[in-house]
Amino acid sequence: MAFKRFDRINEEIRKALSDIIRDMKDPRISPLTTVMRAEATNDLKLCKVMISVYDKDDEVRRETVAQLNRAEGFIAREVGRRIDIRHIPTFEFRLDDSIEYSVRISEILNKLDAERKENGKDDQ
Repeated sequence: MAFKRFDRINEEIRKALSDIIRDMKDPRISPLTTVMRAEATNDLKLCKVMISVYDKDDEVRRETVAQLNRAEGFIAREVGRRIDIRHIPTFEFRLDDSIEYSVRISEILNKLDAERKENGKDDQ
């Protein structure tokens, strides 16, 4: 039962962070930023937040995550206003490259499939 509680807390934190980041007016934060998941520790002292930034420029993605880490105090205060939990964790934002990785794998598979179809047509 405790796992369900922490799953609910993590999901509420993720939703609140998504809203807060979307509402931030900082031009250094990419508008195509998504909170993929939030993983709070059992004592709610630390919360690792996986951030995905949809941008081809690696520097923009890294700067967005760095700026979120710099604004951690403001973000924690806003989470405290939006969620009713006893302890507000310290947030640690990390870049999540899983979407870019899956897009790359998909492109490779599509390319292999196209090559297989070409070779199949040549054999006939």
